[in-house]
Amino acid sequence: MIYHYIIPEIPPSNNKYIGRNARWEYQAEKKRWAEMITLLCKPRPKNPIPYAKVTLMYYFGDRRRHDPDNYAGKMVLDGLVKSGIIQDDSFSCIRLRLNGKYDKSSPRLEITVEELEK
Repeated sequence: MIYHYIIPEIPPSNNKYIGRNARWEYQAEKKRWAEMITLLCKPRPKNPIPYAKVTLMYYFGDRRRHDPDNYAGKMVLDGLVKSGIIQDDSFSCIRLRLNGKYDKSSPRLEITVEELEK
């Protein structure tokens, strides 16, 4: 089965959290993203998906250069686990794919979760 979700914003770049006092800000943002994913990602599977291909499609509101490694999806994947969509976000359980495009009128994150056989 394939699940498709749209989050109406882009998670912050990992570069935002480099610095001495960034830990507390990061924890608050991580919690906010987990809550947002729980609220917006519906319908959910009856049981967490044990093996999945997760595609994160970022639609940025500007044409600046965005490094994929800075948008690796840590907060998003943790939110998918916490909300019960996927069972685990380790390499043995998911295949992660990142893409980025430009959409000035509607910056967003689209998440596709496809159940895989072991």
